[in-house]
Amino acid sequence: MNPFVLLFDFRGRVNRAKFWLAAFVYVAFLFAVIGTTMALTSSLAAVLNATLIAYVPLLISSVAVGIKRLHDRNKSAWWLALFSIPVALPFVAALLDDFVTLDSSAIFTVLQYVGFAITIWALVELGCLRGSIGSNQYGFDPLAPAPAPPRTLR
Repeated sequence: MNPFVLLFDFRGRVNRAKFWLAAFVYVAFLFAVIGTTMALTSSLAAVLNATLIAYVPLLISSVAVGIKRLHDRNKSAWWLALFSIPVALPFVAALLDDFVTLDSSAIFTVLQYVGFAITIWALVELGCLRGSIGSNQYGFDPLAPAPAPPRTLR
């Protein structure tokens, strides 16, 4: 598979191995950006700016790979929105702190547990479970053997 198609195309399906390969590429890319920036400058602001700039294509790519992985599991891409909830939970906790008279640390703790549970669920769903066997509405099974070329009689 073409690396650009794996990382930036939103159509089709990818298996677990390619999902983890993409995750490895993301980590290696971030380490390379951070290491290169640290070698060129000692400014923490420059390192943070370079990381934020590098984060934009990584975010787009991770959404594409996540969608294809969900398609392999025969699930809609909207599940990715559910798996993104842990990112928003601290903001929800801050809003609830203003409107609810309960202990804010209890609310924050409960939301942390909810976010942790969703994160574990997403990790298992995307990284551990096998995709649907055979073709589905999103494409062909990436683990299915390639069809043999037609035999010609001479």
